[in-house]
Amino acid sequence: MNFMPKLAAIAGVFLISLGSAQAQNRELVVGSSATYRPFAYESPTKEIVGYDVDIIQAVAQKAGLKIKIVNTPWTGIFASLNNGDVDLVISGVTINDKRKQSYDFTAPYFEARQLIAVPKDSTVKGLKDLAGKKIGVVNGSTGDDIASREFGKTSPDIRRFESTPVVISELANNGLDAAIGDNGVIAFRAQEHKQLKTVNDASFPKEYFGIVVKQGNKDLLAKLNKGLAAVKADGSYARIYKKWFQADAPVLPAQ
Repeated sequence: MNFMPKLAAIAGVFLISLGSAQAQNRELVVGSSATYRPFAYESPTKEIVGYDVDIIQAVAQKAGLKIKIVNTPWTGIFASLNNGDVDLVISGVTINDKRKQSYDFTAPYFEARQLIAVPKDSTVKGLKDLAGKKIGVVNGSTGDDIASREFGKTSPDIRRFESTPVVISELANNGLDAAIGDNGVIAFRAQEHKQLKTVNDASFPKEYFGIVVKQGNKDLLAKLNKGLAAVKADGSYARIYKKWFQADAPVLPAQ
């Protein structure tokens, strides 16, 4: 009896199984643009840190995934996902219908909206109270759009800057009466200046950030969603949110 064909078949099955196991255990590359404090930025020792970093590390641990976070410029981050340089992206990416046509998103891990920063003694309660006041925004941002729609694009009261840190610095030095910007960045920057506070206008629409994978990568998506659900359930998400934003975490939708 010739055992060679059977041995060859058994060896083939073993190699396929081994290859599958190695594929499952391989280190996944996470793309994140480390220029968006406090979500992801480089520490003085060049380590990538931030809210997004803490979230993906917690999710990966719960999901049993090995990951390596790579600083990936925002301008090329989706191309890196498309060509396989990275396996997933976490970089403050807003979930919207246009992006969902090309990529798959996990359940939300962050509730994004616009936020107003003002001096602590300000009586401002919302956007309409900013009429006639000097408002700082980042040029071309959502905050710029909101202020322009409410007060007119050419309003002399709207002061445009190149970055949120500059806007907040101007506000802290009494050069502005208010600032409008992304809630995560505004809240983080405002807490660095004890003379400032933040004001939420309920009319500002909510948006959500999600972790991004290639469209059709259902296996990885399911693992990430399972890990994310576990992080939300055991209190890790709330602790990470509190660490970076000094506030209680909002309740996020399941999907």
